[in-house]
Amino acid sequence: MIASPLTSRPSTTVRRSRPAAALDLVEWLVGDECHGLDDAGLAAELGRRLRATGMQVDRLTLHLRALHPELYGRSVAWAPGEAVETVERRYGIEFTPGFSTGPLRRVMRTRLPLRLRLDGTDEPSWLRTDLFHGRGLVDFVVIPLCTADGLVSAASFSTTRAEGFTDQERAALIRLMPALRNACELLTQRRVERTLLDTYVGAATARRVMAGRIRRGDLETLEAGLMVCDLRGFTALSNRLPGERVLELLNAYFDCVVPAIGQAGGEVIKFMGDAVLAFFHGENPADSCAAALSGAVAALDGLSRFRAPDAELNTGIALHYGEVGYGNIGSGQRLDFTVIGPDVNLVSRIQSVCSATGAPLLMSERFATFIEPAAPVGIGSHLLPGFVEPTALYALPHLMDGSDRAIGKVGQP
Repeated sequence: MIASPLTSRPSTTVRRSRPAAALDLVEWLVGDECHGLDDAGLAAELGRRLRATGMQVDRLTLHLRALHPELYGRSVAWAPGEAVETVERRYGIEFTPGFSTGPLRRVMRTRLPLRLRLDGTDEPSWLRTDLFHGRGLVDFVVIPLCTADGLVSAASFSTTRAEGFTDQERAALIRLMPALRNACELLTQRRVERTLLDTYVGAATARRVMAGRIRRGDLETLEAGLMVCDLRGFTALSNRLPGERVLELLNAYFDCVVPAIGQAGGEVIKFMGDAVLAFFHGENPADSCAAALSGAVAALDGLSRFRAPDAELNTGIALHYGEVGYGNIGSGQRLDFTVIGPDVNLVSRIQSVCSATGAPLLMSERFATFIEPAAPVGIGSHLLPGFVEPTALYALPHLMDGSDRAIGKVGQP
């Protein structure tokens, strides 16, 4: 294998036709048509257009870094006559032999383009990866895509043609580097915006923010199933165990609760220390409550199967169906997208009964009326702080034990 750096200045031997073709591609990359494509569409159309100039590109790959809590980036690969492949890359790939010592990593690190010519004497580990293996590729041009946020992506162009790319073709590919970087940066920024909003405020809320609902006091009223899930004994746990271990257990707890909520169709709107506030907004009250109950039961099931030598993770979940104000509150440029209202306060107070009694799941009477097939049973009425009238509470029989059956006596008028 022969690797050599490439200059960003075109060769003096380039014929007039090649700069003209490269210029056409640059104009396309910065134009409206290109900016309307996703990354798969960009790879496919760029590959097609390169082939149309007479350049034998047999594999084109984009390796786009991501600002994501779980993903290092994504690879988008195109070949003539094949569907575009998109592969999400999780953190850790940067340490694998196929990536850490390969040309992509080198280009991302040095920020310089690279040409690699395989001489047939060996097969490097990076060539055996999922995007290149078994394709008979012999010549590669890899260019960095250096974005303003500091993340460096890369693009590679390769051919099976025995003589490889000509000097003219390599120069043409180098000419594409700034325009391709800008096109990929725009795509990446769009994805980063969605990822960060989804990560920190939730998918449904992110859609509202992206739609322009960002002014303080911009609230809408909706009815939804409400859930508050609180970890029991967290203060004692924090006092007993080292901080790093407490964080591990807290994340393990959220790993049981948050996916269960999402898979049931709910959205976590708030983390409150070790508590989770979520809402379920469906087509009708019965659907919303059924989804909330499904998420709650799944969360309890996940926690029941969690095992650790130094801690048990137990929780109390409160469910209610009611009306909320959904939107922005805060001050100036520091806002929070949340749900507020008396029904949010009520579900929080119901959860306090879970904490006081050890009940794993309690629900309001209104919530219980929408899930009759689940056969919730009344366990008495409770005076809740801030509410004048006693609140009737319900539970599911199969989640009750001896202590739970007595909770109707607690706080009864």
